Amino acid sequence: MASQTPKQILLSIPKWIIICALIGIFSGSASAFFLVSLEWVTQYRIQHEWIIWLLPLGGFLVGSIYYYWGESVVKGNNLLLEEYEKPKKVIPFKMAPLVLLGTLLTHLFGGSAGREGTAVQMGGAIADQFTKIFKLDNAERRILIILGISAGFASVFGTPLAGAIFALEVLYFSKINLKSIVLSFLVAYVAYFTVEFWEIKHTHYSIPIVPELSFSTIFYTILVGLLSGFAALLFSRSTHFWGSLFSKNIKYPPLRPVIGGIVLAITIAGLGFTKFSGLGVPVIVDSFSNQSEWYDFLLKILFTGFTLGAGFKGGEVTPLFFVGATLGSALSLFIPMPIALLAGIGFVSVFSGATHTPIACTIMGMELFGIESGIFIAIGCTIAYFSSGSVGIYKSQIVKGAKYKLYQRFQKKELEHL
Repeated sequence: MASQTPKQILLSIPKWIIICALIGIFSGSASAFFLVSLEWVTQYRIQHEWIIWLLPLGGFLVGSIYYYWGESVVKGNNLLLEEYEKPKKVIPFKMAPLVLLGTLLTHLFGGSAGREGTAVQMGGAIADQFTKIFKLDNAERRILIILGISAGFASVFGTPLAGAIFALEVLYFSKINLKSIVLSFLVAYVAYFTVEFWEIKHTHYSIPIVPELSFSTIFYTILVGLLSGFAALLFSRSTHFWGSLFSKNIKYPPLRPVIGGIVLAITIAGLGFTKFSGLGVPVIVDSFSNQSEWYDFLLKILFTGFTLGAGFKGGEVTPLFFVGATLGSALSLFIPMPIALLAGIGFVSVFSGATHTPIACTIMGMELFGIESGIFIAIGCTIAYFSSGSVGIYKSQIVKGAKYKLYQRFQKKELEHL
């Protein structure tokens, strides 16, 4: 795109304000509807736990929907990243209703999954439709994808600052200019206040006690960050492993979640692992005040990787919160720091490592837990970012920045081969 004159830039301001307002309102409203629906299906499952035995049926429905009607959008978040890097064609709007329906079915029947992927995909699909309406070129399309990611993330978690930065950082600030940054923040707040307008409540967390900085507290925080990075690596590798295993051995896609659903139903309902179904928010909240079992984070990694790998729909971020919070909580047995602080550090640090977004995760930690814990959150997120390996939860994410340079220097090989 040729450089614009000051007059052209000035004339484009109203257009982009309108676009941000529309994307924010539509994406925020979609997220509000999604959160209400998700709470309903979750409560229904909790009150009727027998429905978990129908996971194979739910899997068949999800698999069939995507096989027969959603082949062009089955890549999910990775499609957004691919279209940003190499724009080809407008993301089909059907991505939004399909991922919404697929995620609700997954949670209704008890699969272990998250919600951020759903909100981000709805936001991205909604945003990209404005390409045709305003006749935008590829450079402007990239801005739309940023806005969709920002709006979806900010609205589903109630963290506008983190949402705006996440949309920029997950793309490693590639091809991003000042306009993209300003608009990302604008749309994040519009989406956030739209959810507030619909009176949707987000989960609140608290870290009541924050110790003073000292050599020992910094050392323990680094240790938590390292372990969180390893947990993030295990989570990402697990998800990709199960996805590859199912795709290689079961050629008919709708059958994959059916087989996966049978295994999940037997283990979750039959063996009593119901606390690992769905989002697991009650377990996350509890981990801030009560020590989690040492194996909780490992089982959540296993169940979520298997669920998503089998073809069920949903996000990875809330399960990452579960993994990090329960890991940090369990470490309180050995680490002499407040349990809520350890859970909080793990909460965002595992997320940081799995998505390569330490800045956004640090900001998110401060938005959720308060700025008082900011330095501990920042240390944990940074260490987890560097210690989580090169494979994140998004296969199409291009690894650049400080981690790329560090790994190249010490490993003497291409980062994607690590």
